Amino acid sequence: MQVRVRIRRYDPAQDQRPRYQEYVVDAEPEDRLLDVLNRIKWEIDGTLTFRRSCAHGVCGSDAMLINGVNRLACKVLVRDLGSTITVEPLRGFPVVKDLVVDMTGFFKAYRAVKPWLINDETPPPTERLQSPSERERFDDTTKCILCASCTTSCPSFWSNPEYIGPAAIVNAHRFIFDSRDRGAAERLDVLNSREGVWRCRTIFNCTDACPRGIEVTRAIQDVKRLLLTERV
Repeated sequence: MQVRVRIRRYDPAQDQRPRYQEYVVDAEPEDRLLDVLNRIKWEIDGTLTFRRSCAHGVCGSDAMLINGVNRLACKVLVRDLGSTITVEPLRGFPVVKDLVVDMTGFFKAYRAVKPWLINDETPPPTERLQSPSERERFDDTTKCILCASCTTSCPSFWSNPEYIGPAAIVNAHRFIFDSRDRGAAERLDVLNSREGVWRCRTIFNCTDACPRGIEVTRAIQDVKRLLLTERV
């Protein structure tokens, strides 16, 4: 089949403003959009710029706006997109070039919630043990691949880039509810700030956008509930 791919292009070295460019490409229905983008770059237009790495939905680097929805180009199939496909960079981030966005602010928010195990207690003779039920408490939020699909689908983030965003909250949740961790109070101080978790308006865009199926909105509500009722 032939597909018409409409891509939002922007090269700061030569463009005053973004523009759209169309390419007609031969593709199989089972091809991934990433395969199509690679074909355009390798065979038609080498100036097209986008991120990709593992190509298997693990690294999260090829998140982009596909037919108006945040998705991973390596996971969505041509047959599910139709014969005309519009591809744009993630919303809310400065565009570096074409589909590549500046994620500096995103990773700053991620670092702010201290996404690592904090425990200064004397280590036990073996590993710090955890029951299956304790692990289940935060299992869902261990699946985040930092693709930013959730954060850039959030209207609260679009209107206020200083909002810490769903991805940072998800990664805070992963450690706040880890029975081995002792840094929950530090993270909750960050999330209880002016640009923290209370900026969430429970719209569910983040949950719909997550390519890993994380219940993002539920995780955010868990953190809000903890701040209101059980502050640790």
